[in-house]
Amino acid sequence: MPKQRITKKMVVDAAFELAKSGGMEQVTVKTIAEKIGCSVQPIYSYCKNMDGLKQDVTNRVKNFIKEYVASQIDMNDPFRSTGRAYIQLTKEEPHLFKIFILHRRDGISSLDDLYRTETDEKIPSFIADNLNISTEKAKQLHLDMLIYTIGIGTIFSVTTPGIPTDEIFAQQERVYQIFMKNIMEVNHEQ
Repeated sequence: MPKQRITKKMVVDAAFELAKSGGMEQVTVKTIAEKIGCSVQPIYSYCKNMDGLKQDVTNRVKNFIKEYVASQIDMNDPFRSTGRAYIQLTKEEPHLFKIFILHRRDGISSLDDLYRTETDEKIPSFIADNLNISTEKAKQLHLDMLIYTIGIGTIFSVTTPGIPTDEIFAQQERVYQIFMKNIMEVNHEQ
């Protein structure tokens, strides 16, 4: 029987599956080799250092999350459904959520920097059109909800046995209403 040729894709796929099931701390040369069913030698040929492999896994996680959230969006209520999608993701894939939230973000020195790197530039205009508010107010509302959702999602991902999803959604909705009321009051004052 010929030997299986180990590819970089196989290594990254195995590392991603390990991270998905047990967190980034499960991504080691030994566990990857065991998952693929080979010796550690082929893994070392692709992993000159683990930081590079872990960055590949982190990039894969980001793509997974982007696709997951996009698949969950209700076009009749895109703003709320996006927030709910992140919470649902946290419930279904807590290890991936933690990797996404806790990965190092270089070049961030303000919330504006964070917002520009973590969101699509079209979102504020989309929210502004749907809610009939200025693009600047839409951006602020989105940033507020992003910060809140990341925070509550992080709490949700580390609780045992876990806060019921409905309770998290209700809290998210309550905060959304508070943020919206604030945005609308500011709109009327101007």
